Amino acid sequence: MKSSVMLRILPVIVSVVLFTAGCEFERDSGLPVDGDGNVYDTVVIGTQVWLKENLKTTRFRDGTPIPLVTDNNKWASMTSAAYCWYNNNPVYKDNYGAIYNWYAAAYACPVGWRLPTKEELETLKNYAEEDAGKLKDPKFWSCPPGYVMDCSGNNETGFSARPGGARDYEYGYFANIGHVFAIWSSTANESGAWGLHFWSNSFVITIQPSRKRGGCSVRCIKDSN
Repeated sequence: MKSSVMLRILPVIVSVVLFTAGCEFERDSGLPVDGDGNVYDTVVIGTQVWLKENLKTTRFRDGTPIPLVTDNNKWASMTSAAYCWYNNNPVYKDNYGAIYNWYAAAYACPVGWRLPTKEELETLKNYAEEDAGKLKDPKFWSCPPGYVMDCSGNNETGFSARPGGARDYEYGYFANIGHVFAIWSSTANESGAWGLHFWSNSFVITIQPSRKRGGCSVRCIKDSN
């Protein structure tokens, strides 16, 4: 009787051991791992090292859960950390990552990584020679109706920007997935915090402030300190 029970349990034990070993392998691979255990590819652009995809963690780097806020009015009133999925649908997680307000973005990067400063965004813009096409992952950009030019870019830098859309700071609505890439910096000012943005109908890269209650994607840069 005991032998038959052990035979039934053994495959489960083996599966758990293999899963655990896989997690340890990922953590020891040298690639960044976020608070949820997601592993990210990276890319070197000039003197900078970036995550090659948008952040998708639901936890801070210390494992503390980030509050998930789905209600529009509550999102627009937040002055503390919050995240969400575009249109409150996790189906967007793998391709576009999560959307974070600035209060969450400041502490969500993996250990050894952080939000870029405004100056580091300027450096990235210069590396791309002010051409957003060199940053865009062409598989994920949708041209606006009636737009006759190619809007997808060539991803020459390997940055692989995916247009995860945004969430409005005043009313909490979602907008422009497939059309806008917007990421936070750590540099704040009187009206909010600086960020980098570009659109599907343009190859112009802009660096401008957004309200901290708004929702943007996050790209982390490796901490060189």
